[in-house]
Amino acid sequence: MNKNVTQHDSRYERTTLVLLSVGFGLVGLDRWIIAPLFPHMMKDLGLSYQQLGSLIGILSLAWGVCSIAMGRLSDRIGRRKIMIAAMIMFSLLSSFSGFASGFLSLLLIRSVMGVAEGAFTPTSVAAVGEASHPSRRGFNQGLQLSMFALLGLGLAPIIATQLLRVVPSWHWVFAVSVIPGLIVAALIALFLRDQPRNELVNLATIGVPGQPRWSELFRSRNVVLAMLATLCAMAGIFVIGAMVPNYLVDYLHLDTEHMGFVVSAIGFGGFLGEFGLAGISDFVGRRPTTVIAFVGAAISLYVFARIGANPVTLFIVLFIVSFFALGLLGLLTGPIATEAAPLGLVASAIGITSGTGEIFGGGIAPAAAGFIAQHYGIQFTLQFALIGLVCGAFVSLALIETAPRRRAKGAAAVLAQ
Repeated sequence: MNKNVTQHDSRYERTTLVLLSVGFGLVGLDRWIIAPLFPHMMKDLGLSYQQLGSLIGILSLAWGVCSIAMGRLSDRIGRRKIMIAAMIMFSLLSSFSGFASGFLSLLLIRSVMGVAEGAFTPTSVAAVGEASHPSRRGFNQGLQLSMFALLGLGLAPIIATQLLRVVPSWHWVFAVSVIPGLIVAALIALFLRDQPRNELVNLATIGVPGQPRWSELFRSRNVVLAMLATLCAMAGIFVIGAMVPNYLVDYLHLDTEHMGFVVSAIGFGGFLGEFGLAGISDFVGRRPTTVIAFVGAAISLYVFARIGANPVTLFIVLFIVSFFALGLLGLLTGPIATEAAPLGLVASAIGITSGTGEIFGGGIAPAAAGFIAQHYGIQFTLQFALIGLVCGAFVSLALIETAPRRRAKGAAAVLAQ
């Protein structure tokens, strides 16, 4: 027992990181593969833009509610059971999407998928943190989170559009998506274990006097601002992720393969942004990085909406949009939420920040964008996303700087005076 405490298991750390990074990437893949397939689904099932927004939004709503609640449950019963069950569930449900006969069945499937993916997310991030050496915890969790962008928004459009060339229809693309998820679930069951609860968790579960209250989160200025800013960032990037495939096909008249190429920029840009922005903020500060990122995302989206049917230029500008917008999600739900949390409520701060963003920015915003596309034209959904990013820039101006290096320099400057 003492040996396990004093000697870190690096091999187990690597195994956990690889499996749960791939697992979280599959969460993104199963969540977003519907977007590049939707132009084909619209024709076969008679669906509308507004229904696309609802399908994207219902998953986010279920995800947000479940992610806020599941952290506490995983503390009580362990991470492993929840991860295995959630991985199996959302993989099967993604496959069932290929057999849906209409909007209502798709809506039901997507809502239950959101529950499963919302359960997997905080549980798996906590498991990676527990398995990691403290000196690598931030890097490992950042790598895991970035796989959502890489697989879900970067490779999903390419995988979907290329599979359409070799399978009979879009139904089969969903059907084969179950295979990697079931493999990863089996490997989690085989190789991962529940970590022993540390002393802080044990104290929290027995309810010692002085245990911090969840309501204290709302007394932290930066927690509240991070919730609002995350909502704005998600309203931007999730509307873009949901609507840009149809915008490219229906408004700019690109073919399916060029559409897949352009949309993949969202994932590749976001993958780099989730590493880049957090790292930059360590040196220049959380607040200026957040403000600059919102402004950069807004300007580049404005430019994107005015580019014609040029796939290469569209890819480059959309890459920049995603670098800033998706990078903001990692920054706001990572170091900003962590540093703003009251003592003992770090996981709760991260959960409520990301969960609120999912419910409103990821859930309600795409549904509203679908209404706009259906009644006014899909090109106007980009203006809706732009409004969200501009609002985020104003919200982030009110953040209090919390980056340790910047605070240390500020304190040194005061002492020097």
